[in-house]
Amino acid sequence: MDTQNTLSINGNPFSFEPGETILEVARRNDIDIPTLCHLAGASPTGECRMCVVEVKGARSLLVACATPAAPGMEVQTESPAVVESRKLLIKLLLSSGNHNCAARGSDDQDWTRFQLDVHEADSSPELCPAWGDCRLQDLAYRYQVTGEQFPRLDIPYPMETVNPFIVRDFSRCIKCGRCIQACCDVQVNNAISFGYRGADTKVIAAGDRPLKDSDCVFCGECVQACPVAALTLKDTRYHVRPWETQQTRTTCSYCGVGCQIDLHVKDGKVVKVTGAEETAPNFGSLCVKGRFGFDFVHSPERLAAPLIKEDGEFRETSWEEALDLVAKRFSDIKEAHGSDAFGVLTSARVTNEENYIAQKFARAVLKTNSVDHCARL
Repeated sequence: MDTQNTLSINGNPFSFEPGETILEVARRNDIDIPTLCHLAGASPTGECRMCVVEVKGARSLLVACATPAAPGMEVQTESPAVVESRKLLIKLLLSSGNHNCAARGSDDQDWTRFQLDVHEADSSPELCPAWGDCRLQDLAYRYQVTGEQFPRLDIPYPMETVNPFIVRDFSRCIKCGRCIQACCDVQVNNAISFGYRGADTKVIAAGDRPLKDSDCVFCGECVQACPVAALTLKDTRYHVRPWETQQTRTTCSYCGVGCQIDLHVKDGKVVKVTGAEETAPNFGSLCVKGRFGFDFVHSPERLAAPLIKEDGEFRETSWEEALDLVAKRFSDIKEAHGSDAFGVLTSARVTNEENYIAQKFARAVLKTNSVDHCARL
């Protein structure tokens, strides 16, 4: 092992590439350093300081997400000083707003009863809508801390529920900045940023307007990036819990890019779509259609069988009869009018492979070069 590009983490030597951070080296070697603000594909900010580590010779704890690895560096990821720092940070975050969904404020009730006491109202002060899928909650349980040591800081900003896709609950925002990075650095929509100062800081759209009146294109990248319940999907809020769903990896059907998506299925019905992270070509990113345009899957208006029109009326038929009829009509048209009578219109909503098959069918079978594409289909 090249000692010039080697550091030690928790007493074990690891090699690194120039420019890699401590966090990148640790994760590549399956060493868990917790983070809240770090977002893959965006510039590290060290905003939350949850990823602090102890480096021998350093005067203070360093953020692993933004500290470059250096030869001979000796890193401890769970030293007493690191654990104490993380516990304090978690306590402060749990006390800054409505985070009792994780570990705070059961009002002396039985703990199990409190956790199961789910309120249907969006403004419920009890169980959090992200319960079971919250990074802050995970850390609170991991380090066994609550926010009860500090007075609760009430957030003055009301919940925003006026747009059809996303609920913005400022009382649960931890100001990690992941949503801003997802919007500005990853999607490059530049629709949101930090506004105001000090304790009044909040994530705002231009002019502090609701998202529906802003430059937001509702790609939903911010919702997927949010580690807590500050941003949640309106349709699934309080109605779908992560343990109630099964995930299926598939390809988005809205265009030919081939974005990989995870379908979250509950009781045989798709209830949510998320981008498949760390998978090409989209690496978690989706457009508004890919993330929110899935209601058609279970629409009662979807055709379940081929239709043949006879005497002005449609009747259901089998695929065999339908395909035989289409083949016969193609043959009749070709014989009567020639191949130039055909035109094939493909779609951006199918895969590149399907579009290739369509043009191959047009040129090799129908003998026509009249092939075009319509993005509106």
